[in-house]
Amino acid sequence: MVFFRSVSLLSKLRSRAVRQPNLSNSVRWLQIQTSSPDLDLRSQLKDLIPEQQDRLKKLKSEHGKVQLGNITVDMVLGGMRGMTGLLWETSLLDPDEGIRFRGLSIPECQKLLPSAKPSGEPMPEGLLWLLLTGKVPTKEQADSLSQELRSRATIPDHVFKTIEALPVTAHPMTQFATGVMALQVQSEFQKAYEKGIHKSKFWEPTYEDSLNLIAQLPTVASYVYRRIYKNGQTIPMDDSLDYGGNFAHMLGFGNPEMKELMRLYVTIHTDHEGGNVSAHTGHLVASALSDPYLSFAAALNGLAGPLHGLANQEVLLWIKSVVEECGENITKEQLKDYVWKTLNGGKVVPGFGHGVLRKTDPRYTCQREFALKHLPNDPLFQLVSKLYEVVPPILLELGKVKNPWPNVDAHSGVLLNHYGLTEARYYTVLFGVSRAIGICSQLIWDRALGLPLERPKSVTMEWLENYCKKAAA
Repeated sequence: MVFFRSVSLLSKLRSRAVRQPNLSNSVRWLQIQTSSPDLDLRSQLKDLIPEQQDRLKKLKSEHGKVQLGNITVDMVLGGMRGMTGLLWETSLLDPDEGIRFRGLSIPECQKLLPSAKPSGEPMPEGLLWLLLTGKVPTKEQADSLSQELRSRATIPDHVFKTIEALPVTAHPMTQFATGVMALQVQSEFQKAYEKGIHKSKFWEPTYEDSLNLIAQLPTVASYVYRRIYKNGQTIPMDDSLDYGGNFAHMLGFGNPEMKELMRLYVTIHTDHEGGNVSAHTGHLVASALSDPYLSFAAALNGLAGPLHGLANQEVLLWIKSVVEECGENITKEQLKDYVWKTLNGGKVVPGFGHGVLRKTDPRYTCQREFALKHLPNDPLFQLVSKLYEVVPPILLELGKVKNPWPNVDAHSGVLLNHYGLTEARYYTVLFGVSRAIGICSQLIWDRALGLPLERPKSVTMEWLENYCKKAAA
């Protein structure tokens, strides 16, 4: 795909395209569309697919035997960390620079993607367009996609009845994943596959399922929230609002700042390349030609784990435990003692460290900037700021972590709590709604590129021992 990136002011975007180096020092171009925009996302995607199919064929035929690195025993035993083994087009994570969505950093996305209000946070619809096409959409294109998603958001009654069959005390992620599974009966891909659709057309019903799913998730997620915490009193969608604003509205939050936060939250949580648990799970299940509903439901179950998406819940609960024991005006010395108490108790300090990143997560940084702008005096935000100063030196002193810096989870709960969304057990559902945009975007490209069934080789400890003995002989 040919990409263009512009780093000029919006007033200059019509006449300028600027070369920028990507992470591998080659030239990448990103296109800013400005005049006579085609508002149909599907037609734009359809035009791009043949070129990318040819690109993949060329890459495989010319470079298929090129080695990408060596696999060590540590990698096999250590969760395959550092092992390159997956194609993921929509984003790339650099250990030092952080995530880039189709080549754009988070600050660049904040600057270039359309916003719902002047100088506001980026609209998730804009990022969805970017992930699928590699092109930064115009405001008209983002608004058109927003309208299309609203038109796809109707939920069949059986979905709500299925959720209602669960105890209201069931974890929000359990209820959310159940709702997604109930949506699966409407899968266009399943219907098309049963009718014998040609594999070259697999992407088309996958696209329909993916956009339907993305459109429906805020309604399902808000239904779960209102069922558990607001006596089942649901709030209908507002046809005048965009994706993030509507999500905040249906949850029950009318504060314009909360709507802006939801736009930012959904945007920065959409994608984090393909190796994390939820993204990899979605890709793996989809590689068996499971439809997007089945694949994303599996991804949600991975996201619900304490070492992945559930961490944002754990962070706020831990921060509140600090306040309960030490008070809001805790000193840095007291905070150091509490951190050491946590670590010496065999626990981790939630919200710090990352499996790939080796610097402060830029998703943390943009949330911190939001807090400095909108809630600088919030006591929990001030505590988070102190943790940023206190925790990394302690983790470095321990010498057991490669990355002692805060990640995205270290900050999101405090922002949500400030605006009244205080129910920490629900936070991973928000993450799930967001992550659908990245997983489904890549899934559409998986089908368009004809990526195969994923089937890595596994070995036993005996096999490894024998192999190492032979290697040492």
